[in-house]
Amino acid sequence: MNFEEIIKNNKNNIKNIIRMITKQDNEDIEQEVYIKLWKNSDKYEERGSLKSWVNTIAKNASKDYLKSAVVKNEQNCTADENVLVNIADRKKTPEDGIITTERQKTIINAVDNLKPKFREVIMYCEIYGYTYEEAAKKFNCPIGTVKSRIYNAKKELAEVLKDLI
Repeated sequence: MNFEEIIKNNKNNIKNIIRMITKQDNEDIEQEVYIKLWKNSDKYEERGSLKSWVNTIAKNASKDYLKSAVVKNEQNCTADENVLVNIADRKKTPEDGIITTERQKTIINAVDNLKPKFREVIMYCEIYGYTYEEAAKKFNCPIGTVKSRIYNAKKELAEVLKDLI
């Protein structure tokens, strides 16, 4: 195995995988990937492509980094000003309760006013969490019809509820 060639051919891909998973450029992880490639080269079997093997090592190294104590410690240590910003005001005023209640009534009313076919599919899939396939079986129609009804129902709801969005 020619490691110079492997690194040259996969360097950008490895950096992209690390950036995608960790949301940052990290040369330490990149170096760890190269070390793992070198240490495990004798274990590589040509069942799949070399690129997918390299990608798997890069993904696993990135995930291991996110699980590490270093990252958890960095996330737990915040500046005093950030702590104050991140503390949510959990107190609800009576006005907040009224607004929430009115908002819920408006949404329920909008769903109730949908055409029956739209309402039943929206309720079944979006509220109760059933899949499109399960809805198609329940309502004895193709999956495309279920998707179409959901799309049209959401379109109508968006129009009716545009002031809440």
